[in-house]
Amino acid sequence: MNMLGRLVGEDLRIEFVPAGDSWNIRIDPTQLTQILANLAVNARDAVTGVGTITIETSNTALDEAYCREHDYATPGEYAMFAVSDTGRGMDSATLERVFEPFFTTKEVGKGTGLGLATVYGIVKQNGGIVNVYSEPGMGTTFRIYFPREREESKEGVEPEKEAVPVGAETVLLVEDEEQILSLATRILEDQGYRVLSARSPEEACRLAERPDGKIDLLLTDVVMPGMNGKELRGRIAALRPGIKTLFMSGYTADAIAHRGVLDEGVAFVQKPFTIRSLAEMVRKVLDA
Repeated sequence: MNMLGRLVGEDLRIEFVPAGDSWNIRIDPTQLTQILANLAVNARDAVTGVGTITIETSNTALDEAYCREHDYATPGEYAMFAVSDTGRGMDSATLERVFEPFFTTKEVGKGTGLGLATVYGIVKQNGGIVNVYSEPGMGTTFRIYFPREREESKEGVEPEKEAVPVGAETVLLVEDEEQILSLATRILEDQGYRVLSARSPEEACRLAERPDGKIDLLLTDVVMPGMNGKELRGRIAALRPGIKTLFMSGYTADAIAHRGVLDEGVAFVQKPFTIRSLAEMVRKVLDA
């Protein structure tokens, strides 16, 4: 909740209404955090001045009747959480396109239009359902349903995976989407890294120009306003010879290479990432 408070600012109040006994679900915690962060930022941008964002959780069963009216749903037991805002709401034309990649009603330079598409992708990847209700002037509510995960017998419990790799190096992190910047910063700091966070290539260059301490890795988004990741790598490498680079993007590596933005074979991590996928790739690049 502290992270969400930093994302939405002081003018918005966050209300949390938890279920008394929430059912378990199976999802990477980082992905769940990213869903909440993206929805919170979307709610923040919909509110002018002061307002309220309400996060509510509950247990629910979707029956055959509900699923006949909502053909994207499957009957069963679900843990649901909803994110509601008191913002301007959306008309039917906007609602129809709200999950389309790169669709945005924001001003140029204020967002990529990937936030809600990312939410949709993560939810579907985990077998969930997304429902959105909105009217102009009445705010918006996103409801996310994840299938209930019942406890398994000890005989069926999978063996624990290897620990997520950690480190103590310094990472210069560059990402123009603030919710992803906050999320990646938290992941890396939790794994022991010192993180220098920048919301633009220009800010990253200013951080790299500072004489205090070594920077071991540049972790940068590929597509950003003003300067792409490849160009930024050249600028940073001139300031910090020997620095290693890891690129990240919501596009696939093949798509970016095809467009000529990146060379084939560079170190790359796909967004949305999990704690493990990001931590393992950072460690791999640093150890290479």
